[in-house]
Amino acid sequence: MEDIDEAPEFDEPEPRQLNEDNYDEHPLVDSGLIAEPPHPVNWNLLTADEAGAEWIELDRWVHWLRRTYGLPASVIPPFWYRHPELLWELSALHLHWLCAYDPDQNGSAPLGWHRDFADTRQRLRDWVAASGTRLDRDRPTRQTTWPGEEPGPAIDDVVLADRSADFEAFVTTDVARRQAAEDEFYASLDDEHPTED
Repeated sequence: MEDIDEAPEFDEPEPRQLNEDNYDEHPLVDSGLIAEPPHPVNWNLLTADEAGAEWIELDRWVHWLRRTYGLPASVIPPFWYRHPELLWELSALHLHWLCAYDPDQNGSAPLGWHRDFADTRQRLRDWVAASGTRLDRDRPTRQTTWPGEEPGPAIDDVVLADRSADFEAFVTTDVARRQAAEDEFYASLDDEHPTED
């Protein structure tokens, strides 16, 4: 029998934190950010700066998750970020993972995360099936029109050939939308309380 001197290395390391300087894949990240304790992310209330950082961190973790666990596109499709139902589910799973693997956490917390991860994978499959997003194409999730509502526009699949470029454009648009809303809000405050010269 052969002696083993070293434990085998895993193929994929844990996702790096935002404050590492050598991560060039997402140029939208401010490398001077300081790591914070895990906290719930309410995507509806994030500022432009917060959203940019959260998008990049979640995307980095989702890449790690899918590679580490060999998850197919039927569980985590490449264009998950275009679907709020997938965003909220993956964001919650990420927070749960951060808390479960916190150094101050109870030793059984990772086992609880894996149990919950099994449930989450089924919900993700359901969300992916309902949304219609696929490996190489995407479309907005179909919405049911209730009585009295105007029917929504026709929904067509769009082929997306470059996932990284699409993600960067998506995040840039989201951050710009949030920044415009912030600017409009602060401008309205200035209009209500003009400074006296």
